[in-house]
Amino acid sequence: MISADLPSTRPYLIRALHEWCTDGGLTPYIVVAVDERVQVPREYVRDGQIVLNISFDATSGLRLANDVIAFKARFGGVPREVVVPVDHVIAIYARENGQGMAFAAPQPAAGEEPPPQRLQVVAPDTQAQAPAGTAADAPQPGGEGDGHPPRGGKRPTLTRIK
Repeated sequence: MISADLPSTRPYLIRALHEWCTDGGLTPYIVVAVDERVQVPREYVRDGQIVLNISFDATSGLRLANDVIAFKARFGGVPREVVVPVDHVIAIYARENGQGMAFAAPQPAAGEEPPPQRLQVVAPDTQAQAPAGTAADAPQPGGEGDGHPPRGGKRPTLTRIK
């Protein structure tokens, strides 16, 4: 079989890292490049990206398919439907330790600004103050209480590097 005939490895790697997080008692988060093809609450999008908690505790009806990730989740107490094309997932990582994997950003549609070139997950023990406007500033839906994980402590952050 020619490699062009093979499906993308991205959905398989996302499912594997999701399972690894779940088995290890960690919380899987994905970073999504948002455009008109992504169905997420727009009020939580920052700098064209959204960070989503995709743990079984934070989602209902989670489906990790080859072409789309779909689930229901509460955002500020309001249930919402989320649909993310797999090619828009630009990272998956464990909230507790920052371990995970980054992927190439999707190609922008005509007239859109190109996506950031690199992402860096900073582990808790090396965490530096993240610059304003990074994914670390974005609300993190799907956490405890008001729909956001706790801000205190040594939580890993995701920082865009251009």
